[in-house]
Amino acid sequence: MANTEQTTRRQAVGQITHMLAQELALPVAPEVTRFVEQMLGHVRPLGVLFYGSGLRAGIDEDTLLDFYIIVSRQSDWPRSALACIANAVLPPNVEYQELRVAGRAMRAKIAILTLAQLHELTGFSTLNTTVWARFSQPVRLVWSNNAQAAQAITHCIVRANVTAAKWAALLGPLKAPYRAFWDALYASTYKAELRVENGQRSSSLVDANLARYEHSLLPCWQAAGIPFEAEGGEVLPLLTAEQKNKAQRQWRLRARLGRPLNILRLIKAVYTFKGSARYAAWKVRRHSGIDIPLSPFAEKHPLLAAPPVLWKLWRQGAFRQGA
Repeated sequence: MANTEQTTRRQAVGQITHMLAQELALPVAPEVTRFVEQMLGHVRPLGVLFYGSGLRAGIDEDTLLDFYIIVSRQSDWPRSALACIANAVLPPNVEYQELRVAGRAMRAKIAILTLAQLHELTGFSTLNTTVWARFSQPVRLVWSNNAQAAQAITHCIVRANVTAAKWAALLGPLKAPYRAFWDALYASTYKAELRVENGQRSSSLVDANLARYEHSLLPCWQAAGIPFEAEGGEVLPLLTAEQKNKAQRQWRLRARLGRPLNILRLIKAVYTFKGSARYAAWKVRRHSGIDIPLSPFAEKHPLLAAPPVLWKLWRQGAFRQGA
C-alpha cells in the first residue's frame, strides 16, 4: 500500500512538473524579453521570473512589469552590503528600473531571492505566505542561466503549486467545485497580507485561468498525499476534522504574522529600495499628472529630499480629494 501511494505521488509530481514546465516556457511579449536583457547587462543570475498584471493583462504605457530575479548568492546581484544583509534577513528586496526599449519607456518592479530562499519560501512549513501564493499563479521563466538552473527554479514553482493546493484543501469547503478551493485559498492569502485590492480580486485571479486551476488541483493533491473523491464536477478532499482544525490553527498564526511582516518589509524598503525616488516620481505623475524633476541628491537621498517635494506637490494640488 505504501509503495502504491509513493508511486502515485511520484507520478503526480511528474504530471504537474510537466504542466508547469510548459507554462514557464510559454512566450512573452518581445519587449519584455528585451527589457530583461537590458536590465541584466553583464550580470548572470540563475533565472528571471515574470508574473503579475503585465503577464495577465498585457502591456500598455502605464504597466509596471513584475520580475523575480533568482540568484545563487546574495552577492550575485549588484547592490550594497546593507541590501544583501537585509535580503538575507527579511526577503525579498525590491528595486525599481526604468529603461527605454525600442524608443519606449518601460518600468519594472524587481524582487531578488536566492534559490535557497525560493526553495524555503515555496514549502508548506514556511510562515511567509506571499512567495508560494504568488508562484502558484501563472508565471514565465523569461531568462535562465542554463538548463540546470531552469530545472531548479521549475522545482520550486512545483513546490509553490503543491503547497498552495494543500492549503486550498485544508482551508476550503468540505465538498465543492474545483475552483471553490482556489477561491477560498486566495481569499485567505489576501486577508493575511497587507493588500489594497478589493475583495473580488482573489476570485478574478482564478477567473483569468480557470481551466489551468481546475486541471492542476487534483495532481497537486496527489503530490501532497491528500486523498479525494471526485464526482460530477465536485471534489471532496478526504481530510479528518482534526486535520482541518489543526490547519486552521496553523493558518491563524500565518495570518497574524502576515501583515506585520509586510509592514517590516515596507520599513526595510525605505532604506534598501533601489530606484525608490524614480518609482515615487512615476507614481505621482501617473496618478496626479504632476512631474517631479529629480536631482542627483534626491535620487541618492530620497528621504532627505522628500519635504520640499511634498511641499511642491501640496501647492500644486496633488493631495486634494479627487486629484
